Amino acid sequence: MTSPPDPADGGGPDGNDVSGDLLVRVRSVMPELRPSQRRVAEAIIERPAWVAESSIETVAAGCATSTTTISRLVRALGFANYREFRAALSRAAAIEAGTRPSEGPSGDIDRDDSLADLVTKIGHNETQAVAETARNLDLEQLEAAVAAVAGARRIEIAGVGASALVGSDLRQKLHRIGLAASVWTEAHAAATAASLLGVSDVLIAISHSGKTAELLTAVEIAGQGGARTIAITNFARSPLARRAEIVLTTAAREATFRSGATTSRIAQLVVVDALFVGVAVSSFDASTESLRLTREAVEELRRDH
Repeated sequence: MTSPPDPADGGGPDGNDVSGDLLVRVRSVMPELRPSQRRVAEAIIERPAWVAESSIETVAAGCATSTTTISRLVRALGFANYREFRAALSRAAAIEAGTRPSEGPSGDIDRDDSLADLVTKIGHNETQAVAETARNLDLEQLEAAVAAVAGARRIEIAGVGASALVGSDLRQKLHRIGLAASVWTEAHAAATAASLLGVSDVLIAISHSGKTAELLTAVEIAGQGGARTIAITNFARSPLARRAEIVLTTAAREATFRSGATTSRIAQLVVVDALFVGVAVSSFDASTESLRLTREAVEELRRDH
């Protein structure tokens, strides 16, 4: 995979693609930023309207950094200069404001929220995660992933914690259309499975952070054996994304309740469903027949009981 410019070193060639959601892109590179750039990125995410309305000098002072640092971050995000960036951020801030519920609270979970507030916030955040993930999913990478999975002899899926649940969902879906898929949720088992993969096989690693050590090892082992490797992660410059051949990114926002894996799980399921449906449609008749057979088998069990 061709890596995007690295915000940490201020790289980024002229003409870099700046399409897609700006705030999503800023969040996706946040873990890799230096502290001075991270403060700017946090201001962009938390107060996009203020940054869009402020001069580069004002933002630098407010973030305790230099205008040079901001300029480097802006170029790394694909913009020629701060003026161009401000215009794009102004549009992004307007869109962000427009997606908030017209009534009731939105944003992170607070200890004083009522049950009604929680429902409103969860509904808003998960709807946003679904929409932004679908809108920003790289179709070329998805097409490559579909082709790899559809033509694979064996498909091994690895994930830990909440990502393991998403992996199990994908395995069940692929199994229903007749594909040989397994899911591994423990480091030794994932590494063992990866070591047996060859050029006709695929390993799919799922991690929101892209830093899960067990998955990094499995991806490296699978790649050494010639297998295709696919990462599903929220961060395009994460260690997992750097190691995988094909990268599918989500656009989830996790904050106070990150440990509960709320929006990240929903966003991962969007990617999983897109991948599964793409694979199923690539062999439409065979997939339809497999789904019919499996559905009838379950219905037969229900009749027997």
